[in-house]
Amino acid sequence: MRLKYELEYTLNCSPKVLFSRLSTPEGLGEWFAEDVNVEGDIFTFIWNKSELKARLSAFKENKFVRFEWLDADDEESNYFEFKINIEELSGSLALLITDFAEPEEKEDAISLWNSQIEDLKRALGI
Repeated sequence: MRLKYELEYTLNCSPKVLFSRLSTPEGLGEWFAEDVNVEGDIFTFIWNKSELKARLSAFKENKFVRFEWLDADDEESNYFEFKINIEELSGSLALLITDFAEPEEKEDAISLWNSQIEDLKRALGI
């Protein structure tokens, strides 16, 4: 059974700039996958000649994006989500990522996200 986990990263940028990196094929291609194609609401993510397709299932401008994997076996753990959270008092921006992994793969999955977030920071110039 896949476990749900959430990660939080503080990013010093505007929600609008970050949102375009989370919700557009061009933005996602800068840090999340080697290449991203979109047809309607279906995004094709390409890594090392392998492809995975996901449907953009929910989004709210400058707030959150959810993608549902099309080939997932388990309907409850078949998505990943990006949420932009602004701290009211400090005004700092946090990117919250929700994803799922097999228990024995969770640490590797978190390492991969950490690496991808470093790529995202470079793409954002922060």
